[in-house]
Amino acid sequence: MSAAGSTTVPRRSIGRSGPSAGVLSLGSWHTYDRMDFRDAVGMLREAVDAGVNLFDVGVYGQPDRPPRVFTDVIFSAMVRAAGLRREDYLLSAKLWLEEYPTRSLRDQIENALLRAGVEHADLVVLGDIRHEVDLGQLVLDLAELDHAGLIRSWGVNNWSATNVQTLIDSAASAGVAGPSIAQLKYSVARRSIPDGEPFARIFAQGVSLESSDVFEGGVLLGKGGGARQVGRDPGGIRERIEGSVAGVRAVADELGATPAQLCLAFTLTHPANATTLFGATGIEQLRENLAAVDLVERVGGERLRELVTPFWADRGVVDPEGP
Repeated sequence: MSAAGSTTVPRRSIGRSGPSAGVLSLGSWHTYDRMDFRDAVGMLREAVDAGVNLFDVGVYGQPDRPPRVFTDVIFSAMVRAAGLRREDYLLSAKLWLEEYPTRSLRDQIENALLRAGVEHADLVVLGDIRHEVDLGQLVLDLAELDHAGLIRSWGVNNWSATNVQTLIDSAASAGVAGPSIAQLKYSVARRSIPDGEPFARIFAQGVSLESSDVFEGGVLLGKGGGARQVGRDPGGIRERIEGSVAGVRAVADELGATPAQLCLAFTLTHPANATTLFGATGIEQLRENLAAVDLVERVGGERLRELVTPFWADRGVVDPEGP
């Protein structure tokens, strides 16, 4: 492992024409609004100095409706306090489809940019589809945001491979940019979708993977306990994941690493992975997580994937096609 604060995060391109992002990225879901502001600023500055440049400040739900959240607003203050220039970082925002097209994407992104204190988002990620959506029109609406200078690239969060393919085909037919990234649950426990054939075909067309839920909300690190907010449980496998905590720790110990480093390092071995999203609430935790890059270099991707195979909990349970 590198000495504290010494890891340099390499970068990969998002999609074929998207920005270059650090292979590790910081998320903000219920994070910055739980931290001491000075600590948050120091962590942000150190992350950027280490090569982390993509920050997901997407708010889950509508930020102007209960329950109100302010983590994206706090991030804008953190950027100013850390002395960052806009070119020093990439900002990723979320767009939600629950009220689309009644509430336009433009209305959403303008509100998100106002709260984040920026003029454009380098990446926007579309949330789940919960009702019938005209995907062809959606692609055109995103192209309008791009043309207006409000976004630079876009992707989806936990969509099926079939729907992503429809987006790709619709964009090609219209002569506009298609999705550049698919944010998917990917961890030593949840592998069936990103490692499956349906998404292999998507990745072969130039769409990148953004790994998320890497720690299963802390469950893989033995931090379940019911007090933490944890995402959905496709396949109903969380109990099996909880049962693998001791094994994950044992493999990490064998490699001279932490469970968090092992979980992060595994995602970096996926050939389509452009960046892996994680949360941190302190500089020491940030440094620990960044050292996952060193673990991949030291152990090798093939060996890492072999060692964590016993923890693959959704194999044969979750359809590789996706939701």
